[in-house]
Amino acid sequence: MNRVKIINGKIIMPDRIIDGGTAAFDDGKIIYAGQSDFQMEDCTIIDAKSNYVSPGFVDLHTHGGGGHDFMDGTCEAFLGAAEMHARHGTTSILPTTLTSTNEELKEAFEVFREAKSKNKKGAHFIGLHLEGPYFAMSQRGAQDPRYIRNPQKEEYEEILGWSDDIVRWSAAPELEGAMELGRALRDRGILPSIGHTDADYEQVQDAFENGYTHVTHLYSGMSGVHRKNAYRYAGVIESAFIIDDLTVEMIADGCHLPPCLLKLIYKIKGPSRIALITDSLRGAGMPEGESISGSLKNGQKIIIEDGVAKLPDRSAFAGSVATTDRLVRTVVKQAGIPLVDAVKMMTITPAKIIGVDRKTGSLAKGKDADIVIFDEDINVKMTVVKGNTIYGGVL
Repeated sequence: MNRVKIINGKIIMPDRIIDGGTAAFDDGKIIYAGQSDFQMEDCTIIDAKSNYVSPGFVDLHTHGGGGHDFMDGTCEAFLGAAEMHARHGTTSILPTTLTSTNEELKEAFEVFREAKSKNKKGAHFIGLHLEGPYFAMSQRGAQDPRYIRNPQKEEYEEILGWSDDIVRWSAAPELEGAMELGRALRDRGILPSIGHTDADYEQVQDAFENGYTHVTHLYSGMSGVHRKNAYRYAGVIESAFIIDDLTVEMIADGCHLPPCLLKLIYKIKGPSRIALITDSLRGAGMPEGESISGSLKNGQKIIIEDGVAKLPDRSAFAGSVATTDRLVRTVVKQAGIPLVDAVKMMTITPAKIIGVDRKTGSLAKGKDADIVIFDEDINVKMTVVKGNTIYGGVL
């Protein structure tokens, strides 16, 4: 479908919902979204039947889904995960690596280059997000401790030389060499993100000034208020609330964060500084039971139950199995956040954080025709990526 007009929809704009509205796109680009019955000849007409017409969902942190992990080292893994997430409304994803050997990392880069050229049926690839290996051992979570270490300039410059697709790198800023890493990433236009860290407020301040403007999965794998010699010190969580211009992301699967914390983050940071993320593993969209976090060859065994991934001893979560529609549903139905703001945190805010908001994230004229149609319960009926219907087609 090259020329398409969607009618009778509840059009979700960044600040309001237009009931009975119209959205239109031509040659993969939005040409109209609004109230009037936009005149368009020689086009395919889709009756939204009073369902919501939203910008496509943007996921800045996902490790896979549909039985695939991006560390598997196969093109099929990237394409299979992208297709599964598209069925749940995701139109743009940032494939995320795990702490691993450098050989596995380099292989993932090479496979990603191939997958980009073959991705015709799934969510669009924004670039790559490296999660690790520069983390605090005490906050590693499900990251493999065998590979956790401090940043070394010679190493990360070599890694950066392997790929032009890296757009984000999560690291613990309190580690020796982390500030220099932050500056090096910032100078290359790559987003440094604070994650798996035991930093205190002063260290987060320094990190922010050295390029770390985003916080990886807030509350998960990071310090909060703690004591030293009887005195209390603010951790990364409090720092994220204090520093207004720090953006954050939250795993809104209903498990990692209870509704009260979702409400707290929303109340303090607001929808313009929060991105919803899945942090999904290969188990997203799959039955519960035993699974693997990371590659099939070198990954760690985990168990999926109660709608979340756990370490085998159930001592901690090990990532999520969420999809983006579930994130929106959770913050609306459980946390009572208005749908407009929920969608904003799943579309234009993450697009701005990663720097692709000129192309996607809202139904604005000239942007890519990335569109999702869903019902009152956030069940996805249709997903359109750059004007191509990837999922659905008949409402």
